Amino acid sequence: MVNLIWLGMIVFGILAAAANGNIEAVTTAALEGAGNAVKTSLALIAVITFWLGIMKLAEEAGIITLLARLIAPAMRFLFPSVPGNHPAMGAIIMNVSANILGLGNAATPMGLIAMQEMQKLNRGDPRAATDAMCTFLALNTSCITIIPSTIIGIRVMHGSAAPTEVVGTTIFATACGMTVAIVADRLFRIIFSRPGRN
Repeated sequence: MVNLIWLGMIVFGILAAAANGNIEAVTTAALEGAGNAVKTSLALIAVITFWLGIMKLAEEAGIITLLARLIAPAMRFLFPSVPGNHPAMGAIIMNVSANILGLGNAATPMGLIAMQEMQKLNRGDPRAATDAMCTFLALNTSCITIIPSTIIGIRVMHGSAAPTEVVGTTIFATACGMTVAIVADRLFRIIFSRPGRN
């Protein structure tokens, strides 16, 4: 569906440019966009490398372990069907810890491992997601972020005078998003688990 939306926007843009006799603007915009994408990607490599190094230092210093211990009770509450000593729980905790620190690139591998491990606990239809998988997806997508490292890096790259001023609003926005996601997950679970509902 998303691919169709993007295709529609591209086709509409080309048709609009052609109708206005300005088709060369499409080529110029495409080339400029590609160039900016490459520059942004290369610049973000430095930012991501820096924050992954910080995370490695935090891991060696025991900060990640401390954070994991702090959020473990909440994870056990959110994922009652996942045993506390199961590898899936460890992967979930590490994924959430990385997301809290704004390290989405480090969180992704742990998220994939968490899903694979939760699939091993799936006693129903292997093609259907379990309640734990749905909760994890909601949490992973909307997790609170304390240090928005990628956003800060992009703001630095574009010459922002105060690149860290988004931290407070990011914490507030992601906390609201995570709360809504968790509440919606619980509500949908209650609604669709009623007898007589498919």
